[in-house]
Amino acid sequence: MVSGSTRVIQVTNIAPQATKDQMQTLFGYLGKIDDIRLYPTIRDVSCPVQSRICYVKYYDSATVNVAQHMTNTVFIDRALIVIPMQSGEIPD
Repeated sequence: MVSGSTRVIQVTNIAPQATKDQMQTLFGYLGKIDDIRLYPTIRDVSCPVQSRICYVKYYDSATVNVAQHMTNTVFIDRALIVIPMQSGEIPD
């Protein structure tokens, strides 16, 4: 696991029909969220997508270690993959 240097996680293998509110609720149980972004956004979806990606920034870096335990949690119809972001920032 990564030391307490980052506050951002990357969540991949998200079902295309998942919403930002659903991700906020799911990962909000672990700790207070500073920022959350789900890509591609609804307006970006001009062609069908197979999966989406989400970045969650927590207020407390200790929450990142807890969030990694959400890996392999089945959400909708996919097993989520959670990894810490070394940069500590959400990409655009």
